[in-house]
Amino acid sequence: MKPEIPEIHDIPLIIDGRPSAAEGGATLDIVNPASGRAIGTLAAASAADVDRAVQAAQRAFDNGAWRDMPVHQRACILNKFADLFEADIEQFYRLETLNNGRPVNETRAQISRLPQFYRYFAALALTRRSDVIPVEGPYLVYTQRVPLGVCALMTSFNHPLMILSKSLAPALASGNSVVIKPSEQTPITTLRLVELLHAAGVPEGVVNLVNGEGRIAGAALAQHPNVDKIVFTGGTDVGRSIGEAAARSFALTTLELGGKGAVLVFDDMDIERAVNGAAFAAFIGAGQTCVCGARILVQKSIYPQFLERFRAKIEGIRVGDPTDPRTQLGPVISARSRDRILGMLDRAQQAGAKLLAGGKAVPGEGFFLQPTALYDVDPQSEIGQQEVFGPVTVVMPFEDEADALRIANGTEFGLAASVWTNDVARAHRVAGKLIFGMVWVNDHHRLDPASPWGGFKNSGVGRETGVESFDQFTEPRAVTVNVTGSTVYWYGDDGQPKRLN
Repeated sequence: MKPEIPEIHDIPLIIDGRPSAAEGGATLDIVNPASGRAIGTLAAASAADVDRAVQAAQRAFDNGAWRDMPVHQRACILNKFADLFEADIEQFYRLETLNNGRPVNETRAQISRLPQFYRYFAALALTRRSDVIPVEGPYLVYTQRVPLGVCALMTSFNHPLMILSKSLAPALASGNSVVIKPSEQTPITTLRLVELLHAAGVPEGVVNLVNGEGRIAGAALAQHPNVDKIVFTGGTDVGRSIGEAAARSFALTTLELGGKGAVLVFDDMDIERAVNGAAFAAFIGAGQTCVCGARILVQKSIYPQFLERFRAKIEGIRVGDPTDPRTQLGPVISARSRDRILGMLDRAQQAGAKLLAGGKAVPGEGFFLQPTALYDVDPQSEIGQQEVFGPVTVVMPFEDEADALRIANGTEFGLAASVWTNDVARAHRVAGKLIFGMVWVNDHHRLDPASPWGGFKNSGVGRETGVESFDQFTEPRAVTVNVTGSTVYWYGDDGQPKRLN
């Protein structure tokens, strides 16, 4: 049975705990990618609106209501919020399906795990210990973790709540204030999340929401001198410009950028399991994920057999209405994305790539594409190197481990890869040589709040989730205590040896 479609209202800004229109009443349409029709509007923030939000976050940080709150109380509020989030989970996954077009079974599976992120970081805030550092001389040196201040969290359309939660949970648990800028294409669930944070007891001004275009609201947020850290998920070129803007005010950055994920299938792997795993890696979220299995590398001895079974698997994927629980693949986010992807497919085939399955837009309303695979692709071609961000993958043969590693590592990206083999030694050996921030063995696209998430090379800097993320929302302060009970009389002439450092 299809779930009931929630009613969509206009999406305001939230500044200092209160809804607000944008300067001049500017708005943008919110479009349902499954129908291509507008389902609401959002307030489109100007640079002045962004400044209001940052100033509100700065005031909240300076007054210390959240920053200086006893850590057990802060953790209690985050746990209460997780309970509210969990109680409202059906509304969340229905809204997200409506807004970004992911099949309802996908959004249910993903969003139902997110309350755990807030509970994990609440627990980490309670248990994270500081260091006592052994130093020379009669001194006690210890560290304190100090929240940064105002953190800007800029998210992408593909996983609005999951991407936000990866950073919002540690940012709040460590005592920061935040300004959230969701994708202008998928703002609906973020507003509901902010409302529940306030209902749980997060003080006004600690969490602020600005909507609008990246080139206006996002740019103003990245360039704001009062922002102490920027977290951004999106394309590499935009991430590079954000990093440059942040450097002007020495703001810290965590940037999760592009990817060209590699799926390495060795000939000792069960073929059906490999085919199922590769299809999941390539087409979950309509391929609109930075860790998409965009390059499937298959050992030559099983390459023909893999192609045959992979074609059958792709042709059996059900494309359609994302609110229907039977649907397995939804639309891409916009007409612009659909047309860009079709252009890449045309150029790839003109360059010699062969079409295994799919390759066309689905007739009718909405922005649907057939799940698509190309084979016999040149690893150095555009389709073999550049991120597609759609339901498209390429299948390429390799000779041996060295050849597989050469192809997999031969890209500007280094976000995620997976190794499919029944040879335990090979699994560890290959994983240790892949230049990627995340490697899965006999699985793909797995995330846990305790595991660090991020990439190498042009896939970004910093880490989300895990202890690493929590620590990157703080700065260490070193405290040095003279435990002798006396002070060296430096300018006295007592004949005693003196220590300067």
